[in-house]
Amino acid sequence: SSEVTYLTLHSLSDLLELFITQEKEVEEEEDEDEDEEEEDSHFEKLDDEIAATVFANRADFLDLDSVTRLTSENFHTEVAQSSLTVALFYLKWDAVSMAFLNSFVEVAERLLESEVDDVQMSVVDCGEWTDLCAAQVWTDVPFQPITAFPSVLLIRPQQPAQLYRGMLDSEALHRFIMISRTKSPLLLSTQEEVTSFLQEVPHPELSGYRLDRILGLFRTHPEAGSSVFMEATKSLAGEVLSGLLTDELVEKWTAEHFVDSPAVLVFPSWRTGNHPLILPASLSVKELLTQVRAALLHPLPELTVENLPSIFSLGKALLLLFVGEEEDEIGWRQNQALLEEMRSLLELGGEKMERYQTCWIHLGHTPAGMSVLESYLGTLPPLPTLVLTHLTTGDEIYQYPPSTPILASSVLQWLQKVEDGTESSAGLLRGNGWPPAFEFYDFLKAMDMQEPDYIEPKTPSDEGEEEEEEVSAEEHLVAEEIEDVSDISPNLHSEL
Repeated sequence: SSEVTYLTLHSLSDLLELFITQEKEVEEEEDEDEDEEEEDSHFEKLDDEIAATVFANRADFLDLDSVTRLTSENFHTEVAQSSLTVALFYLKWDAVSMAFLNSFVEVAERLLESEVDDVQMSVVDCGEWTDLCAAQVWTDVPFQPITAFPSVLLIRPQQPAQLYRGMLDSEALHRFIMISRTKSPLLLSTQEEVTSFLQEVPHPELSGYRLDRILGLFRTHPEAGSSVFMEATKSLAGEVLSGLLTDELVEKWTAEHFVDSPAVLVFPSWRTGNHPLILPASLSVKELLTQVRAALLHPLPELTVENLPSIFSLGKALLLLFVGEEEDEIGWRQNQALLEEMRSLLELGGEKMERYQTCWIHLGHTPAGMSVLESYLGTLPPLPTLVLTHLTTGDEIYQYPPSTPILASSVLQWLQKVEDGTESSAGLLRGNGWPPAFEFYDFLKAMDMQEPDYIEPKTPSDEGEEEEEEVSAEEHLVAEEIEDVSDISPNLHSEL
């Protein structure tokens, strides 16, 4: 039933030409497929997984209806309409910007579904609105020029912008925004408000999070140190919940906790009960922020991707315990016994252990720890493994003897050997260089190979000869034109 098409050929050459044309078309299609495969393999070789992911999803359409596009023309109008504006500054050709843009839109849609109407999610394309991102004088924006991408700023009317320094993922950003909706600090005037502050969450969306809290005790407001506390809480907005007690409530709390005002009480989320850590009122904002962040950190924290920056910022040597994933209850008990031994190490070492930041990495919770351990020692050793690294005195990496049980007393002796210089290192930290995974294509070199004469250096004599040739050629052309003109009209002047 299908239609039959006939082709009439009048010579053998026509037949040969037909087959040759078909073969060329097949070869061209194969070449195109090979080029596409090479292009795909090129991105598979990239050590930047984010760039490869963005390239693979380049055809996906991103719906930006849930966010507001800020420009130099509408910036002040849009910011004035909301009590809190969260602005993402990004570049379209930056892989990290485009990857985080997806997470940013997810948070915006999540806020819309939760009917959060006091937060405006906005984006700024810094490739198009360069004057706004550069914070030029005439724009009169409440932030410094944007020099890193992507960057997220929290902007409130008549206040300096706050830079978001957390993880570039939707969950961390959503948590930060929801905490930022609460006033910082929150003025507490009754005991009921204090109880609610310490035991309840300000928004239902935060019920699944463990929140840190700080409380300032000042008999009068303002009092010496209260302005420092106020400034510090602005920097901590989005990270912790902060409250401020004054007048009669302060006297009650100082009596209960045996402290003198002014003071700052820290309630870390990892600490059970209402037994706070007590900090004196500092003389500077920077000092208070350092003390608060140190107090919020667990004495034996689990090192994760989220808390890695805060742990590194302490500037201490890292004593890392790598433990594997528990396959059964026996493995879980073994890991718990190791953690208990590390807690005993902190108690037994006392002040000596303060120079080290002791922490542990669960390779089941943080699989990236396996790559870290392998980069430290060159191979993956049997677990558990105890490693000392990032020393202030050098780039050496030390491994606790694998055949020795991890006991508090033995670890202290091993650390003393490291300090005395009698322990040999297991490796060195790599440099800060991050070379590409493969050699990139040199376009200029390829152009020079195609036209090698184009870049040959010219001597002064060659340039002079070339200029003389050009001049003589121009004179020759002018003479020819004059001769042609004189032939046509002998009455014309020769100089024409």
